[in-house]
Amino acid sequence: MPLSKFAFLHRCNLYSSWQLKPVIWSLTAALCFLLLIPTTVTAESVIPELEMRAQLSPKRFTTLSAEFGAKIKSISVLEGEKFKAKQTLIKFDCSLQAAQLRKAKAALAGAQNTLSGNQRLAKLGAIGNVELKNSQVEVTKARADISYLQTTLGKCSLYAPFSGRVEELKAQEQQYVQAGQPLLEIFDDSSLELVFIVPSRWLAWLKPNHQFNVHIDETGKAYPAKLIRTAAKVDPVSQSVKAFAVIDGKFNELMAGMSGRIALSPPKIE
Repeated sequence: MPLSKFAFLHRCNLYSSWQLKPVIWSLTAALCFLLLIPTTVTAESVIPELEMRAQLSPKRFTTLSAEFGAKIKSISVLEGEKFKAKQTLIKFDCSLQAAQLRKAKAALAGAQNTLSGNQRLAKLGAIGNVELKNSQVEVTKARADISYLQTTLGKCSLYAPFSGRVEELKAQEQQYVQAGQPLLEIFDDSSLELVFIVPSRWLAWLKPNHQFNVHIDETGKAYPAKLIRTAAKVDPVSQSVKAFAVIDGKFNELMAGMSGRIALSPPKIE
């Protein structure tokens, strides 16, 4: 297949001389053409196989945060350590909330005594309905306080939502943290996926289960991989789309954050 005009210019590096006088440019182009005669020019040499970067990312990752203000009593994991699902990662000092719960239970007992006495007085007509209803409201309030504090005490230990590893600790023991403050970042290292970018026009042939190899820089090895899905939206500016693949097999040396290169090319048209 002959070279297009722009591919020819690129090959001869004539873009910079495009603004020269037509006669000079024509002579330069003719000389370049003579120099390129021995070279076999095909479509494959003009459009080589495209090499792309890919990164290993965990499928599940999250940032665990404090749900209420408290002091951290202990942290059972360090950065990089593994943990199991439902394992206790952080314990908070909840002595204040425990004292408040005891106070709320005492308030409930007092409110129930008041309600019981008012019910007897109401039967005798000694008090009105307003006083009786107010005593009932006080019992309801005391029960709500107890429920709130019991829920808070249930969050005094932070448990792992899944098995994985600690990426980063954002707080330390004996530190007082506010509600919503990030405490540690974790991820599931049992299932990693390759993330890379491909031209959107490849969606015509790049389908799930398409197999290829990826060369990871950190290990210096090549691994088999297969495509599992592509993103739901194409970037209209770059005309590209994000693709996701998995390593076909179990390789313990692979870690999240490692990167490498993959080589993909459209299928040849006969």
